[in-house]
Amino acid sequence: MPGDAVRASLRTQRHEEEKIVATTVPPVRVAAVPSAHPYVTAVADPAHVHLLADPPPPGAPAGQWWPPQVLLPTWLEQHAAEFDLVHVHFGIESYRPDELADTVATLRRLGKPLVYTVHDLENPQLSAQEEHRASVAVLAEAADELITLTDTAAEEVRAIAHRSPTVIAHPTLLGEAERPMGTAHDLTRVGVHLRDLRPNIDGVGTVATLVRAIADLRAQDARVEGVVRMNERVRDDEAAASIALLAEKCDGVRVERGPRQDDDELSTWLADLDACLLPYRHGTQSGWAELCYDLAVPVIGTRVGHIAAQHPGDFHTFGVGDPLSLARAIVGATDPAWSTPGSRRRAAEVERRRADRLTEWAAVRAAHREVYRRALSAEVAA
Repeated sequence: MPGDAVRASLRTQRHEEEKIVATTVPPVRVAAVPSAHPYVTAVADPAHVHLLADPPPPGAPAGQWWPPQVLLPTWLEQHAAEFDLVHVHFGIESYRPDELADTVATLRRLGKPLVYTVHDLENPQLSAQEEHRASVAVLAEAADELITLTDTAAEEVRAIAHRSPTVIAHPTLLGEAERPMGTAHDLTRVGVHLRDLRPNIDGVGTVATLVRAIADLRAQDARVEGVVRMNERVRDDEAAASIALLAEKCDGVRVERGPRQDDDELSTWLADLDACLLPYRHGTQSGWAELCYDLAVPVIGTRVGHIAAQHPGDFHTFGVGDPLSLARAIVGATDPAWSTPGSRRRAAEVERRRADRLTEWAAVRAAHREVYRRALSAEVAA
């Protein structure tokens, strides 16, 4: 198959390049915040970049990286000989803006560059955003190199930091693994995953809108169903109870509760959908939108942050509290010309995207290497 040939060629080329470079240039030692995150490991080419392990916070259970110790001046001073630069991604909510200013001052004193990828202009883990925005400003203004994932997010960062960031697309997080194609079913299935109902999830508002939209579509003889997924353990039990009551009142909407899904289980769940509804009340970008793109599942969401700019051709807009807009979005996203789970068309589209994304993945890693090179060159020149 053409896709197999492309992947084989990419692997051969990448392996040959790694052999040559790895024997001549030592890898850049990056203290990433955090290191053990799928996005962070995806953008770091192991042939050229060495990610330091996340320092364990005192008293934290195994595997917990927050609060990130790399951002503490004392850690930076004690481990300065072990890293070449710091790259911040997530976790800045653990510290106040003035504490992050101390982090920046320490890095400058040590002569270590700071790279900052602005994933979250609004923090999905928080309700109030004022302190978070102040923290973003501290890092964005001080970083030696700035990265964003979309052109529209770059415009917002430019207004904050008065400088232009490098735009590098969000890569696939599925690597070279096979993608699930979904299982065929009789009804058009629209799914929304509320996870643990963290602060940026508008579970009640989204489900109330979905219930009314499904009822309206079914009244017009549409063969459609809504599936609402929630973790067993959620942060807001009252909201979870309200969501269950909303679904009970609508024929065609059901609620699933279960343990937190691992990556493979989540991909399988998403692949069975005709469209995925995103329930965000605030945010910036979405890894879920990227996973849906990999699986050729159209996304329906509000105009929150810059999610619509990630894959505009797959994004359909609705408004919370406006079931008519959601019904229109469902019809648009599940147009018969598009692919359905388990179909040959879905399989072909997933395979086409897989090949494209592997090529993009290599380019994303190369772009990060170039950012690191510039940051280190600027530090040497200074």
